[in-house]
Amino acid sequence: MTQSPSQSLSDLTHQLIDIARKAGADAADAMAVDGTSVSIDVRGGVLEHAERSEGIDIGLRVLVGKRQACVSSSDTKPDTLRQMAERAVAMAREAPEDPHAGLADPAQLAQQTDTSALDLYDPSDEPDPATLQDQAARAEAAALRNKDISQVQSASAGYSRRQVHLAATNGFSAGYMRTDRGLSCVAITGTGTAMERDYDYDSRVFQADLRDAEDIGIRAAARAVERAGARRPKTGAYPVLFDERISGALIGHLLQATNGAAIARGSSWLRDALGAQVLPKGLSVIEEPHRARVTGSRLYDAEGLPTTRRAIIDDGVLTGWTLDLANGRKLGMNSTGNAARSTGAPPSPGLTNIAMTQGTASRADLIAQMGTGLLVTSMIGSTINPNTGDYSRGAAGFWVENGAIAYPVNECTVAGNLRAMLMTLIAANDAQPHLSRVIPSLLVEGLTLAGE
Repeated sequence: MTQSPSQSLSDLTHQLIDIARKAGADAADAMAVDGTSVSIDVRGGVLEHAERSEGIDIGLRVLVGKRQACVSSSDTKPDTLRQMAERAVAMAREAPEDPHAGLADPAQLAQQTDTSALDLYDPSDEPDPATLQDQAARAEAAALRNKDISQVQSASAGYSRRQVHLAATNGFSAGYMRTDRGLSCVAITGTGTAMERDYDYDSRVFQADLRDAEDIGIRAAARAVERAGARRPKTGAYPVLFDERISGALIGHLLQATNGAAIARGSSWLRDALGAQVLPKGLSVIEEPHRARVTGSRLYDAEGLPTTRRAIIDDGVLTGWTLDLANGRKLGMNSTGNAARSTGAPPSPGLTNIAMTQGTASRADLIAQMGTGLLVTSMIGSTINPNTGDYSRGAAGFWVENGAIAYPVNECTVAGNLRAMLMTLIAANDAQPHLSRVIPSLLVEGLTLAGE
């Protein structure tokens, strides 16, 4: 891993906080991001769209007493840095006091900051556009070899590289490099109002781990063909099986309700549930920030605190909130090392990698177990009441009768209350271990379906 660009970002962030101190800031932190991204879209075997972006973004947060302000820029000229710092200090002096604002105490800071062991950076050369175009074209061609595919809506390949450095006047200074590779294909079967579509994709840190383009095209086509002839399901109360591809969204609603910012605002349907049973016994949700070759991994958070493995839900019991320093102070609690931020905003709570306890049954076992109900493979729209947990989402997938898939369905709505829904979960054993969110298919009892 080359260190010189990271070192230049280090110099840039230290310049910013030094200038901020000279401009009148009592404390400051600065973030610099050097990023490159390339995306290629292919349609009909030819290049449809190509996009490349690169540049450095910088962000500065200053504190004057208990008042804070943030500014950002993509211009790194010395005069711009000076103007940024002066503007930030002037803004902070006019801002309302926030008794919870402030940097970490030096004793709280992470000591281990070398992220090389996490394997987040692929040192191989950036792929040239022709290579990405070839990958996308092979995925498209593989999908079109399926005679029941009428067209491929999109086939895309992409690459991104980011270098990040964070420095603060409390003495913290560290950076890391990260790469991502992606490949996707969306296939369509049928024509006119009878068209149905489905997709497949893969995203990895290392090119060597990325699935083969032909495999992605073949799977996207097969999934689309399975959806041919979809119709609306019956209206009523039925069990619903959330496929592994979308089950993470269901657990995501639970995790959003444990975010410390929502708790501090009093706008979470779990605000009174600390220490209470929120999932069936035997199910846990674990944050695992130190997994190698996983995009969400990190050794320290955006305030320089060490990240740690923790059970957000342990044997079904909610054990704590996801906190940064400010929201922890509001709630009289310690930060959980979960601060996240962009260059243009102050830190806020955010999660790294999540893993949920897997069951012993396969998805097919759960389909057989549910008898009659709905297997959901895609969702659109979302109406979630953050205060009550009332849940309603558009869905498509497959109708199940007598424990077997009967026909594809679309244009339906599933609804319930998250607090009650989550207490009925039965987990399958099909989670994908390479993902940042390792969530299996999940069977939920007694949701309301609005169909025909």
